[in-house]
Amino acid sequence: MKERAFISLTNGFKDKLYRLAKRLLVSNEEAEDATQEILLKLWRNKKKMAEYKNVEAFAMTMTKNYCYDKLKAKEAGNLKIVHSNYKDERPSLQREIEAKDSLDWVGKIMDGLPEQQRMIIQLRDIEEYNNAEIAEMLGMNETAVRVALSRGRKVIRQELLKKHNYGIV
Repeated sequence: MKERAFISLTNGFKDKLYRLAKRLLVSNEEAEDATQEILLKLWRNKKKMAEYKNVEAFAMTMTKNYCYDKLKAKEAGNLKIVHSNYKDERPSLQREIEAKDSLDWVGKIMDGLPEQQRMIIQLRDIEEYNNAEIAEMLGMNETAVRVALSRGRKVIRQELLKKHNYGIV
């Protein structure tokens, strides 16, 4: 594989690798390092890339494993996932404050979810992978992915309703 072909292939998903690494490692610098490391590993093994059915899914799995290894090395058990994709064309200050507050709450709620549910919600709702791709990346059954996603979303929904209804649920 030539350099141009590699770059055009990886340009399609390198931002997703970074976002996943950022969610797991929290630090911008560590996420950049992780992304660079994964791309370097892919480049070193470019001859084997034709063997992979889905290079993007393989790279996401590599990123997840690399980040977990980094976290284990630090003995950091707290994974933080924060969803910050909210955008509005002309947001008012009040809307911005409300959106940030809701995102902060979603982040706090997600911190309380089991690791597997956090990961599945990250991949499905933020990175927009389908259930089959997530099952392949995480080495799970597709039904188990769907169940974990449903349960995680239900917890988030219930906790947000409690917050917005001042605990009356």
